[in-house]
Amino acid sequence: MKLLVLTSDPLDAHRLRAALPQDIDPQQAEVMIVAPALQESPVKFWLSDADDAIARARAVGEETASRLSGEGIRAEADTGESDPYQAIQDALQTFPADRIILFTRGGEHERYREDVDPREVSERFGVPAQKAPS
Repeated sequence: MKLLVLTSDPLDAHRLRAALPQDIDPQQAEVMIVAPALQESPVKFWLSDADDAIARARAVGEETASRLSGEGIRAEADTGESDPYQAIQDALQTFPADRIILFTRGGEHERYREDVDPREVSERFGVPAQKAPS
């Protein structure tokens, strides 16, 4: 099983397991972590002030991969585009995922363009997608 995990914050094996159906063991899977370079606001996005967002995304991906690897889960990380849909599309070019799990925030803590719809992801990319429980 190949799992593509889109996350905006570091996560651990416990949260990953909680998001998966019971018949999927993450220790038997290949996991690709994609941390999109999300902007805090539309102004930063449109001014192309991406350095902080890229650095944060890189740190989120590396920390998540390290945590998962420490729990025996084969995981790699990559920094994605600021548009989460583009980040997913780019990742799928080299990592043909069987399932996509979305770990994104909602509500008042949501970053610009972080509102990713799992139904749209599934339809657009032909891969089952689900939003992880908060």
